[in-house]
Amino acid sequence: MGNVVGTLEGDSEYTVAVAAHMDEIGFMVRHVTDDGFLQLDALGGWDARVLKAQRVTVHTKGGDVDGVIGSVPPHTLDEADLEGHPDVEDVHVDLGLPAEAVEERVSPGDLVTMEQSTELVGEHVTGKALDDRVCVFAMLEAARRIDDPEVTIQFAATVQEEVGLRGARALGVDLNPDLAVALDVTVANDVPGFGPGDHVTELGDGAAIKLKDSSVITNPKVHRRLRSVAEDRGTDHQTEVLPAGGTDTAAFQNAFGATPVGALSVPTRYLHTVTESAHHEDVAATIDLLTGFLETETGDYDYRL
Repeated sequence: MGNVVGTLEGDSEYTVAVAAHMDEIGFMVRHVTDDGFLQLDALGGWDARVLKAQRVTVHTKGGDVDGVIGSVPPHTLDEADLEGHPDVEDVHVDLGLPAEAVEERVSPGDLVTMEQSTELVGEHVTGKALDDRVCVFAMLEAARRIDDPEVTIQFAATVQEEVGLRGARALGVDLNPDLAVALDVTVANDVPGFGPGDHVTELGDGAAIKLKDSSVITNPKVHRRLRSVAEDRGTDHQTEVLPAGGTDTAAFQNAFGATPVGALSVPTRYLHTVTESAHHEDVAATIDLLTGFLETETGDYDYRL
């Protein structure tokens, strides 16, 4: 399916899978109009209100093509248009090309991604697709730090998480690990307009140890050991109860029989936009906690309930 796995051989046959997904939310071209505009189908969860006036890249067989999602001037709209809630199906991509050229270069099924750079803004890293590039980065950094593990560790960069955890579900069968830990971003609504109970996590408070989301209730013994490792190492951490949204954690939990699972999350503001924002210290804490958890895994812990 496109998953990529790197294996760090340990001294035992006990295997731990660590997963972070490579895919980002995007679109597929569903139709090219007679005037040369592209209509889109969403791949992943989009709030169409954030799409207007954005740049995109259309990934065609002949190479990438730049485009913009148009936004008409507000003084040409009536009140109903201004107050309406657009859908992705209402969006049109303008490639700046004649209709004939668009017809030659673009086909239904071509993928479309947002075009946005990643920047440092204060103490935050900000850009598109931190969900889940920041966790792929954290996974690779942890892999670099581990020299001689007692157990075999399979570092998995998965695909199609945003459209239903599909890559991880297939990979759970392929690998059939004894233990799995997934990495993903999570909601940080610690911004104006939300009360403390709605924050889920807060930027700068450390790595988030997942207790549940809408797809999984993590194994209590796994998340307790994650907390114990964090406390022993002095790693900043917080817990996460996410009311909506799923992660690769769930796909590994029961893909090939029951598997104990845990998850670490990087608190992130403005999820599923092109300005997703994470605190650099939370990323560092996630790397430190994952490294410590894997370095101390012996295969002898009893995660049975």
